[in-house]
Amino acid sequence: MKDIKVLGSGCRTCVATADLIKTEADRLGIAVSIEKITDYAAIAGYGISSTPGVVVDGKVVHAGGLPKAAAVDTWLAT
Repeated sequence: MKDIKVLGSGCRTCVATADLIKTEADRLGIAVSIEKITDYAAIAGYGISSTPGVVVDGKVVHAGGLPKAAAVDTWLAT
């Protein structure tokens, strides 16, 4: 199971990012645990200055803007 954290304030783009990750994981048949982190101190702890940020299995893979589906597929496959 992939441990995924979506870092952000809970804005529309952050919600869309979490939804995109869930959709792609379901499509690929990959089990994921998605946690939404909204605490700014916790977000800063990952070195993220632009949200949404995405952390997969402890590694920051994205910061700022809605990611592309192809990028999400790559994160999930590795």
